[in-house]
Amino acid sequence: MSLKHFSVDYDQVNERGTFSSGDVLSGRVTVVAGEDTKVQSLTVKAKGNVEVKWYGQDGASTVLHRDEKKYFCLERIILQDKKIGDGSEIIHQGRSVYPFTFVIPNIDMPSSYEGKWGRITYSLQAQLTQSIGKIHKTRIEFPFRTKSEFPFAAKSEMPIVVLQEQQCATKISFCGSGKVTLNVTSEKMGLTQGETMDVSVEVINGSNSAVTPKFFLCEKQIFVARAATTVHTSEILFGTGESVSAWTSRTIRNVLSIPPQLSPTFFNCSMIKLEYTLKVTLGGQLARDPDIKLPLVILPGSSQPCHQKAKCGSFHSKKVSN
Repeated sequence: MSLKHFSVDYDQVNERGTFSSGDVLSGRVTVVAGEDTKVQSLTVKAKGNVEVKWYGQDGASTVLHRDEKKYFCLERIILQDKKIGDGSEIIHQGRSVYPFTFVIPNIDMPSSYEGKWGRITYSLQAQLTQSIGKIHKTRIEFPFRTKSEFPFAAKSEMPIVVLQEQQCATKISFCGSGKVTLNVTSEKMGLTQGETMDVSVEVINGSNSAVTPKFFLCEKQIFVARAATTVHTSEILFGTGESVSAWTSRTIRNVLSIPPQLSPTFFNCSMIKLEYTLKVTLGGQLARDPDIKLPLVILPGSSQPCHQKAKCGSFHSKKVSN
């Protein structure tokens, strides 16, 4: 092959390595050719896209639910032969670098995200066409961060002050020997990535069994494909409190820490949504294990770096049969 290397990469615009609406996205396409090579065209595209896909059951049949939406698709033609299709453009032997610049559309778009059955991606794709049957492609994703003021709210009028208010809930569970009352108070509803929160649990154990409070972070991913909806849930054990003996009461205070790598809550995508709850349960010989769920909104940390660094995309070639 005359083409030894073909890649696309971009320049970071901040310490987090993320891009947002209205940012300038600059980069370069690098081509290393083993000899002078005739090409028809060299193009680069910047794309924003959301796609969901999962399989469901409709009676005895398996049904594919799939949908996608493009937020934007920008294209730059770097090289193009003078007569379309005649391969008159030449990429000379050795290393050639072709810079490009895009301005990301200044519209409301969700942050990059990868869930169980869907992805929100922003990418650069370069394509070099040598002939109608010989195409080379290379692609790289860049991390995008929304500028939406309320990505965490189903309704944009949700006041930010609500996220700082204390939350309380009570639940009573009956069993043969008595009842257990569980009172849970969380410091607030909204926390940033990596932030800690005080949670107070009062247990009034009026039964003859010891109970132990456990703390869980519950994640709920919602996927929508046209008229179909599916949900994926998961739980992370935050920690376990001290045991409360039979016929006693105790108030337990725990400090819970939000993992910094956890994706923020968002509702500003029509096909994927992400939400969280704090769940407190009691184990023991109860007829029914009581649990309390409090809403939890995870906000993006202002100084959290992006784990994906700028890098070159690898390339692949495709031969097209006539």
